Amino acid sequence: MTTNYASIHEYSLSEPEQFWGELGDQIEWERRWDKVLDDADAPFYRWFSGGRLNICHNALDRHVEAGHGDQTAVIWDSPVTGQQARYSYAELRDGVARVAGALRAAGVEHGDRVIIYMPMVPEAIMGMLACARIGAIHSVVFGGFAGPELAKRIDDAEPKLVMSASCGIEPSGIVDYHGLLERGLELAEHRVEQCMILQRETRRCQLQAGRDFDWQEAVAAAEPAECVAVDANHPLYILYTSGTTGRPKGIVRDTAGYAVALQWSMRNIYGLAPGEVYFTASDIGWVVGHSYIVYGPLLNRNTTIVFEGKPVGTPDAGAFWRVVQEHGVRALFTAPTALRAIKKEDPHGETVAQYDLSTLRAFFVAGERSDPDSVHWAERQLSVPVLDHWWQTETGWAITGYPMGIESIPVEVGSAGVPMPGYDVRVLDESGNDQPRGELGNVAIRLPLPPGTLLTLWNNREGHRQHYLQRYPGHYLTGDSGIIDEAGYVHIMSRIDDVINVAGHRLSTGQMEEVLSNHPDVAEAAVFGVADADKGQIPVGLVVANQGVERDESELAAELIQRVRDEIGPVAAFRNCAVVKRLPKTRSGKTLRGTMRNIADGKEWTAPATIDDPAILEEIEAELQRLRG
Repeated sequence: MTTNYASIHEYSLSEPEQFWGELGDQIEWERRWDKVLDDADAPFYRWFSGGRLNICHNALDRHVEAGHGDQTAVIWDSPVTGQQARYSYAELRDGVARVAGALRAAGVEHGDRVIIYMPMVPEAIMGMLACARIGAIHSVVFGGFAGPELAKRIDDAEPKLVMSASCGIEPSGIVDYHGLLERGLELAEHRVEQCMILQRETRRCQLQAGRDFDWQEAVAAAEPAECVAVDANHPLYILYTSGTTGRPKGIVRDTAGYAVALQWSMRNIYGLAPGEVYFTASDIGWVVGHSYIVYGPLLNRNTTIVFEGKPVGTPDAGAFWRVVQEHGVRALFTAPTALRAIKKEDPHGETVAQYDLSTLRAFFVAGERSDPDSVHWAERQLSVPVLDHWWQTETGWAITGYPMGIESIPVEVGSAGVPMPGYDVRVLDESGNDQPRGELGNVAIRLPLPPGTLLTLWNNREGHRQHYLQRYPGHYLTGDSGIIDEAGYVHIMSRIDDVINVAGHRLSTGQMEEVLSNHPDVAEAAVFGVADADKGQIPVGLVVANQGVERDESELAAELIQRVRDEIGPVAAFRNCAVVKRLPKTRSGKTLRGTMRNIADGKEWTAPATIDDPAILEEIEAELQRLRG
């Protein structure tokens, strides 16, 4: 295989079976595949059909068998409890085997679903891998979801068992996981027969007789379970993402394609050699946690960090930098929201200077659009490349990025990099025609998608077709708008719904947010379109000022309005801007632009279940009413 980015990408598109077949040989199989790319059911393509393997074996057992059992696999770093723990590959394999044995003793078998509703503790990782070990399908539900949202996922996945904990610990206090679980089970129509509960010493809970059983006791009594080989396209997990109908979409991930793609990505996108330490500051409840806290690092024999803390407040804005110094982190991956939170609290980088970050080679961001001002701040403070990349729950790994492990291509701040192997990225107009370079359009990917991307939607094949494949036949619709520039870099501007039409002009709210965020006094910004009788839509901007900025808010808003006029033009009709204390976000850090748009338009709205603080919407509602008179 060639060693420069352009030729590798071209090879992956022109000869996909040869390209992915060569990479498939880098993991271990019980039975090699019959066909690399199976198009018998197009547009629902399959990879490595006929093959059989176990992803837990590839993530743990094969490394131990190769003599790496003493290497550290997982570091648990919990500033909220003041605790740390390390697990070698051999210890993790043995622990996972016993958890898998406990699941089997509870009647969980191949194909059964298990919901995991837990805080960021090592046992949560073991639970995921234990399911994979015996061919059960795990569905991790983010611990921030309350009972009603948990109930929806229980009813859709119909699990045989739920794995949970007595409590979680946040800077703001104790989270009653067991109480939230009780509420979810009460609301769900599907009856869950058994719950495996991890008792944490911070707060123990009362187990319900006949349903709940103690995690530690069950694991201690269990016989270790061996790995069970599954079909290449056996569902590894279901991960729910928000849907437009109120019903969560259950993204189904395959097993073989995911293993092949993730191992390649660890070495070639993130530049990690086996044995090096990788820190993904996320939560296992999100796709980033699945791919790059758990499966990716372990498949590549890295040391992965499970962090039970926050970017700020545990105890300060230096939390990530302490982890880098203490554990010798080579690459760090987090969300732009976390970066902005750190920058807001520490605009001059005073906490950064307190730590030795000499081991760090790269800082990766993804999850939403990265504003250039925050990227430049991180570059100045860290003195390493700050690399944006773009992907989705549906894809499981990066669609575009900077292939650090292949070659150092120039970074274009404001873009999400270039397409990764297997991704034929297109920008299309409303009729499905390719847009000229530099023109805004709907971002789609020509089929087939590469290995590791969504297999289907759980129990909703037709929904898969309608959501992703119907609008542009032969393509996967990402739901994002953007451009491909003259150099081939992809710029993701906003969700398609966030492209607004101002007097017949299609304008990107993401571009306006970039202009606002580049102001030295602004920590973060949100722009969304609201209805206007004359122009159809007009943009409204809300910004949060940097920590320590003390100036007249109306004066700052006026500066920002002029800034958009100067950099985008009068066509943007940007006249409504306000400074707010905070923006409403989901617990994964995504700004609730759609909700704010509904508030501004006077439509009925409810606080989404994923919001981190519902009270903030009342503040936003008052500010929007003031803005619009």
